[in-house]
Amino acid sequence: MSPTADPEVILEARDLSREFDGVVALDRFSFKLKRGEVLGLLGANGAGKTTSMNMLLGLTTPSSGSIHAFGRDFFKNRVELLKRMNFSSAYTSLPGNLLVWQNLLVFAKIYGVPDHKKKITELLELFEISDLRQRVTGQLSAGESTRLNLCKALLNDPELLLLDEPTASLDPDIADKVRKTIRRVQSERQISILYTSHNMRDIEEVCDRVIFLHKGKVVTEGTASEIVAKSQQSSLEDVFIKIARSGDIVE
Repeated sequence: MSPTADPEVILEARDLSREFDGVVALDRFSFKLKRGEVLGLLGANGAGKTTSMNMLLGLTTPSSGSIHAFGRDFFKNRVELLKRMNFSSAYTSLPGNLLVWQNLLVFAKIYGVPDHKKKITELLELFEISDLRQRVTGQLSAGESTRLNLCKALLNDPELLLLDEPTASLDPDIADKVRKTIRRVQSERQISILYTSHNMRDIEEVCDRVIFLHKGKVVTEGTASEIVAKSQQSSLEDVFIKIARSGDIVE
């Protein structure tokens, strides 16, 4: 089946399924991400978020289903399409023996970033870690590493960005700054973002639309306010807890 003809759809997954040793991690998961949209992917641990992200990076092959990015089959054009994408996770570490600027230089060369020195300087300033430029990466705090990962993820000016818990390990002040920075950069460049987080403030402030997964299946989707309203809960966090405990948004 060919992908949607809508040129505004940047990323489309159709009926993605994956089993590991007889356990269903993802069950016919489908979604569309439009140009300039931030889509939140939520769910408790084990809901299928990591499996989805790994598939969208080509690290895990689906048992069935398809992925199209920029209107093209992802698995047939993975290397070419990944040049237009990037990824950041609070749980992925960059080489710890390199200095901060060296790590960014290595990735800038991998991505073929023009005027890479200027780009690195701009990103370090953007995330307020210019003072860490000469620090050994392995000596950074968790929060500093998270911001360095975000710098790496924006080096190639991606059109599609996958963010996994981008404010994890950040104190409330820095988390607020990071949220605002992500939203500003996203708006200025019309980046399409798939965003996972356990921080509901992240989701409410950054995401345009939300999908809740439970045991590999979509439970509900819509804007944060729409989901809260139809679930008859008082907050998105209450919705999260309800789905995590019962697998649904209704009694």
